Amino acid sequence: MRLGLISDIHGNLLALDAVLGELNEAGIDRLVCLGDVAAGPEPRETIERLREVACPVVLGNWDTWVLDGVPPLALQAGPMLRDQGEWSGAQLSEPDKDFLRRLQPRLELELDGATVLCVHGSPRSALEDIHATTSDEDIAQMFNGTKPTVLAAGHTHVQLARVHGTTLIVNPGSVGLPFNSWPPNGAIRMSPWAEYAILTVEDGRVSTELRRAPYDIPALLDIAQASGMPHRDWWGEQWLKAAQT
Repeated sequence: MRLGLISDIHGNLLALDAVLGELNEAGIDRLVCLGDVAAGPEPRETIERLREVACPVVLGNWDTWVLDGVPPLALQAGPMLRDQGEWSGAQLSEPDKDFLRRLQPRLELELDGATVLCVHGSPRSALEDIHATTSDEDIAQMFNGTKPTVLAAGHTHVQLARVHGTTLIVNPGSVGLPFNSWPPNGAIRMSPWAEYAILTVEDGRVSTELRRAPYDIPALLDIAQASGMPHRDWWGEQWLKAAQT
């Protein structure tokens, strides 16, 4: 059983299509999206593509915020991100909003003898980060008594595979806004590729691949410029060129 994992698309349809193309070639059996789908330059188009794919989607914090309003963000770029989130929500039709309202905060899958718990941030909260540096004690509290074979979580925009006890934690990174480093102090620098993961389960044994898909970043920036999204010049300046990575 091969499970594709995607997360944090953030209205980047070009990146999503690049990842879906690679996943199709890889021959996965199932696909799950771990949330934060629409806050970005093409929110409606991204939701439309997810409807076409018809994969389960977990509720992310930005999926809630584009519907209910973006709270103050403790980042230097917080006011600009807040404006972009509010703009993204204003682009959505009622069917788009209904799509987001139906999303659930967790999904549990039984795959060939393994339990895969899919969340956005942690089993306890969509707003919690799990990093390579997060202590085992903190992770144990975030697990909130759950002990899946695999925890699939996004939210940080940074790829991760680490073991906690008997659980493999997998973060596929971000399809649409992969952070070049953590923490994103000051400017939020984005890497010029799309990120995803493939989880393989066979007779209860689990392995994972963290992957990157190339796509046309200049074309993405042209789309953002034409979208009317606020602060699009600033947004475009955050993307690193391939030679800078």
